[in-house]
Amino acid sequence: MDPTATGGLAVAPTSSGPAAPETDKRRILLVFAGLLVAMLLSSLDQTIFSTALPTIVGELDGVDHMLWVTTAYLLAATIMMPIYGKLGDLVGRKGLFIGALVLFLVGSVVGGLAQDMTWLIIGRAIQGLGGGGLMILAQAIIADVVPVRERSKYMGIMGAVFGLSSIAGPLLGGWFTEGIGWRWAFWINIPLGLVAIVFAVLFLKLPRHRVAVRFDVLGVMTMVIAVTAVILVTSWGGTEYDWNSPTILALIATAVLGAGAFVWAESRAAEPIIPLALFRNSNFVLATSAGLVIGVSMFGTLAYLPTYLQMVTGVNATISGFMLIPMILGMMITAITTGQLAARTGRYKWMPLASMVVLGVGMWLLSTLTVETALPLLLGYLFVMGVGIGFGMRILILIVQNAFPDRMVGTATAANNFFREIGASVGSAIVGALFTSRLTTLLTDRLPEGGTGGDTNALTPAAVADLPDALREIVVGAYNDALTPVFLMLVPLVAVGFVLLLFVKEAPLRATLEPVEDDGVDAPVVAG
Repeated sequence: MDPTATGGLAVAPTSSGPAAPETDKRRILLVFAGLLVAMLLSSLDQTIFSTALPTIVGELDGVDHMLWVTTAYLLAATIMMPIYGKLGDLVGRKGLFIGALVLFLVGSVVGGLAQDMTWLIIGRAIQGLGGGGLMILAQAIIADVVPVRERSKYMGIMGAVFGLSSIAGPLLGGWFTEGIGWRWAFWINIPLGLVAIVFAVLFLKLPRHRVAVRFDVLGVMTMVIAVTAVILVTSWGGTEYDWNSPTILALIATAVLGAGAFVWAESRAAEPIIPLALFRNSNFVLATSAGLVIGVSMFGTLAYLPTYLQMVTGVNATISGFMLIPMILGMMITAITTGQLAARTGRYKWMPLASMVVLGVGMWLLSTLTVETALPLLLGYLFVMGVGIGFGMRILILIVQNAFPDRMVGTATAANNFFREIGASVGSAIVGALFTSRLTTLLTDRLPEGGTGGDTNALTPAAVADLPDALREIVVGAYNDALTPVFLMLVPLVAVGFVLLLFVKEAPLRATLEPVEDDGVDAPVVAG
């Protein structure tokens, strides 16, 4: 079949042709533009409600259910990642991608129209069902249209978009809340999502496969149990429930048993959603493990630095978000640069190694912060952190994709993202537990009884700013002394990541796409 006969994008040679066909660069760029919009939708929705949430739950009278607004999205998205990845490899990605966008938009409409917390949480869960596929399918679709060697350039730009959304999300959420209303955090998705759908329909020409899919029902069920337990532990532990409470201990036991059952199910499935064979590839294991290290460092930093900045420097929530821009700039610059270098030279192993070195230096620098640290110096430390994250974030995904044939790229990419998401959630919970435990101890030890005039758990930046100078200095000092040692505790973890990456094999990046038979027939899906 000649892929140019129907005016479509030539994305891979068919079995009848030995060489990769010429690709239409303009169409690839149009496809890529649509993928970037989809990735922006997915990544923005993980952060846009962080600043709007207090107002939302106040208006909908649901403070006691506030945590579920973020947990519902995270849980649904994490569960769907490996499902989208596996099905994309088996039946093709175009229909799944459009379906994920439609689901995401339906969730946005439900959330935007919500009049109570129940419907808001339902809307967020529907968004997650679609959002879990947007990031995975975007990364896998690029693998369908661009060889690994050239793909690094596009992956670098994707990494920059992800970094940008980490800051843009909270800022947009705050701006909508203070201006036209928090519901625009949902409504903004509608035009962006429709643009992405139009681009996919018009320009995305991908192979479909005649494969009878035996859907891994038992694997999905056991994965849902394990993931739900893990997410609830990381969301509830130390906040809703004490870490040693029966609820958290029961959830931990459920997570362990569910994970064991999942491994057993995957070892027997005809088409496992996460094949155990992936773990026989050393580059997959090493790159995924290193990705966990970066995820813990990045999300642990982003989760607690804004509060630290508000408490210690006295800025408001919006300004604290702007103060993270140096970190994102460092991330974007190195993500784009390393992608270009990998495409040009074919050498890439040094990049994640450099990531661990710079990341370790950045974590150490943050551990030296004091309440007297000059603001430009603090912003410089954040820039170093961003540089370290950007060096390795997308290259590690490229290493995973290069380790498997193109027909498995969706499964491998989804598994890598899935375990990184789980690791980042667990790691962030551990960072949070260490921070809050130290903070509680320090405040209890340093503050005179009743010194703040209320519960220390209810301290806000505004309340701290109104305290007498002596008490404010104690609280600010406690925040500094509680968080900065946690950064130092992460340095050994980064060192372990560096050692693991020494064993990565720098296999040549494939310069052509593998042959794919496009039969134009959708695959039947059956349970099994």
